[in-house]
Order: sequence, then C-alpha cells, then structure tokens
Amino acid sequence: MRDHPRAGKSTGKVMSAQDLRSSSTLQFRPRIEVESYGRRLTKVAEETMVCAMGLFDSNRKHSSPNGGAPRLHIGSGNKRLEGWVNIDLLPLPGVDVVADVTQGLDYRDCEVVFAEHFLEHLAVDDALNFLLECHRVLAPGGWLRLSTPNLDWVWSTHYRVEAPEEEKRVMAMRLNRAFHGWGHRFLWNRQVLGEALEACGFDQVHWCTYGESDLAVFQGLERHETYADDPGLTHVLIVEGRKSAAQPGRLDKLRARLNDEFLNHLDG
Repeated sequence: MRDHPRAGKSTGKVMSAQDLRSSSTLQFRPRIEVESYGRRLTKVAEETMVCAMGLFDSNRKHSSPNGGAPRLHIGSGNKRLEGWVNIDLLPLPGVDVVADVTQGLDYRDCEVVFAEHFLEHLAVDDALNFLLECHRVLAPGGWLRLSTPNLDWVWSTHYRVEAPEEEKRVMAMRLNRAFHGWGHRFLWNRQVLGEALEACGFDQVHWCTYGESDLAVFQGLERHETYADDPGLTHVLIVEGRKSAAQPGRLDKLRARLNDEFLNHLDG
C-alpha cells in the first residue's frame, strides 16, 4: 500500500510557479517526505523541482473543465482525470489546484467528489471534517466515492499469532509499517468508515469493487496499484455515498466515541 501524503494549504486558487515561491500560504515543511518517481524526495525539493521544470500549468481554472457542475478529484497526485478538477498538495504534472483540503474547499454545488487512497493520510478528526466538507460542497443528491486500505485485510495478511518466532519478528515490523508508513494516520474498516459517512450526512452508503460503479461518472477511475485480495476480504475499501440530510446528533456521538477510545490517548 505504497502511496504518499497528499494534502496541502492553499487559498483554493490556481497558483503560478512564482506564486508558489513567494506565497506564505504554502507552509513548506522539509521534514514531510513524499515518495515520487522511485526515490525519496523532501516536499520542498519536489515542489522546487516541479516549478523549475515548468510542469505546473498556472492557466488552469478551478471551475469545471466542462463548464458544468464541478467534479472534484482530491489528492490527485500525477494521476490526472480529464474533465475533473484535480486537486493536490503538490504542483505535480496534471494538477489543477494546489490546496490543503483540510482547510476547506472553495466550491459549491459539485456533482461528485472522488478521493483515492487519501483518507488514510488524515488524522481521524481531520478525516471527519473532510467528509463534512465534501458533504457541504456537493449539490443536493451529489455523490462521494472514496478508496482507502482495508484494516481487516491489513491485519489478516500482515500478522499471524501462530507464526514461527522469526516470522513474527518480520510481521511485527510490517504490520506497524502498514499503520505508520507512507504518511498513514488512521486505517479504516467498513464499520467505522460506514458510520463516519452516515454521521456526516451521507445515505445509500454501499461498497464497490475496483473500477466498478453503478454510476457512470465513477466507472474506471481507480489508478492506485492493487494487491491480492483474500477470499471474501478486499485489500482496499471502496465506498460510495449520496449527500443527504445532516446528522448532528449522530456525528456528536461518533466524535465522543473517537475521543474516548482513541484521540484522548494519543498524547500519553
């Protein structure tokens, strides 16, 4: 599940290379590393390289390329989707808007939102806020599609209590790598992700397979590398949900549980 963190700060407008060099809104942090083009580069180094090569097109608009309701592709990386607004932290080839989506999205009445292997890079409280922001920017009846590593698959394939001692040493490292490597902050199972979506105001929540959807707009979108599924257990969760009425009471209960069971224990 090798991927890279893709969230960054922005005012929501397209920024030129000169803007990127002078803007204080992009808080460059050299310690944050991303994996790109087969080698490890610091965030600053990659941004500088991309700008210097002229790979970021500052003339792209952050409105819909087709002139209709926007289709947002969050954490696009260099996997550009034509006809979508491709949003990413880094000004990589194909990115339309450099933005930190945890700071909000400068859109409204969107048709759909799609984020592949992105949610796991957010702290869980930021992830809830992101889902709420997706709900806000979608038009009534708009749809969200997410993919994220499946916690159940990770546990099942990365660790066996009955394994030989030497094998368990390696398994312990690989399991922790799955949780903490590649910028991962929180791994989801169906139960928690489904509850989060419904608490954030989505209904008709249902699970999909790679590249497949009943909605034509979501068909064939996934680009991330795949891993072998276990029987009855997919390596990645792919879920869709439709914008419905807000659920503040249910959201409060979920936040309270996350605080009690997880967040309140992170600082020791």
